[in-house]
Amino acid sequence: MVSYKDLGLVNTREMFKKAINGGYAVPAFNFNNMEQMQAIISACVECSSPVILQVSSGARKYANQTLLRYMAQGAVEYAKELGKNIPICLHLDHGNSFELCKSCVDMGFSSVMIDGSSLPYDENVALTKKVVDYAHQFDVTVEGELGVLAGVEDEVSAEEAHYTRPEEVIDFVSKTGVDSLAISIGTSHGANKFKPEQCTRNADGVLVPPPLRFDILEAIEKQLPGFPIVLHGSSSVPQEYVKIINTHGGALKDAVGIPEEQLRQAAKSAVCKINIDSDGRLAMTAMIRKIFVEQPAEFDPRKYLGPARDELKKLYMHKCENVLGSAGKA
Repeated sequence: MVSYKDLGLVNTREMFKKAINGGYAVPAFNFNNMEQMQAIISACVECSSPVILQVSSGARKYANQTLLRYMAQGAVEYAKELGKNIPICLHLDHGNSFELCKSCVDMGFSSVMIDGSSLPYDENVALTKKVVDYAHQFDVTVEGELGVLAGVEDEVSAEEAHYTRPEEVIDFVSKTGVDSLAISIGTSHGANKFKPEQCTRNADGVLVPPPLRFDILEAIEKQLPGFPIVLHGSSSVPQEYVKIINTHGGALKDAVGIPEEQLRQAAKSAVCKINIDSDGRLAMTAMIRKIFVEQPAEFDPRKYLGPARDELKKLYMHKCENVLGSAGKA
C-alpha cells in the first residue's frame, strides 16, 4: 500500500472547492508517457495552474503501474525544480471495476473515477458506493458518472449518448457519497465527436457541432448547488492540427470537437474539472508527422518527440489561460 500523500500528491477536494468559488475548471490532461507528463507539468508551472494528471486503464497497462507511480512522484519534484509547488492530483479515468479502482488507490492514486454509467441505475449506485467506501478510508476522492457519452477513447466506447437526468442526481450523490459527478450534456469521446450531418457550417465553411445542453447543466446545478461537476470528452479538435496531420500523410476524416467558448462558459459554472485527451494526441501526432515528412532522414526519437512535447506545452498553456481559466490559480 502506497499513500499518495507520501508521493507529494493531493486529492481533488480542495482543488474543486476553489475552482467552483473562483469560476474556473481544473485541467485534467491524460498522459501515457514521459514527454506528455513533461509538457503538462511545465505548462501548468509556467502559467501557475493546478492540474490533474489523468490515467486511463489503457494508459496504466501501457506505461506500467509501478512506473506510473514514480512518474507522478517525479512530476511533483519536477514542478518544484521548475520553481513552483503546484497542486498535482493523480487520477484514474474511467475505472470500470472495483478491483481496478482499489488497485489504483493501493498504488498511490489520489483520486479515482468509477464509471458505472453503462449499467442499470441501481447497479451503478451499488458499484460506485463500494468504490467510495473503500477509497474514502484512505482520503482518496471518487468521481462517479450519470449519463453516457458517445464516441470512442481508449477502452471506453458507446454508440449513442444518453443525457444525464437531473431528477436522478440528488439520489445518486446521496446514496453513493461521491465527491464529484461526471455528466453528459453533449460532449463526446475521441477526435470524431460528431458526424457531419449533426453539424452546421459557419460562414468560413467550418463544421460547427450542436451546442452543449446548458439547460441540463443548470437543472443539475439547481439540484446540487455547489457540487463539483465534471465534463468528459471536452477536446476542441483544433483544425490546424487536423490539417497538418492530413497534409503529412494522415487520414483524419470529419474530426470535429467542442467549441472552446462553450467550454469557457461551462468552466464558469459548477463544472470544475474538464477532461482533455484527444487535443494532446492531435498536437503530438501533427508535429511528429510533419518532421517525418520534412526530415525523412531523422531517426533520433528526441528530434521528433522533443518538438511534439513543445507543441503540447503550448496547447496546454492555451487551455489553462484561455479556455479553463485555471492560470494563476495554483
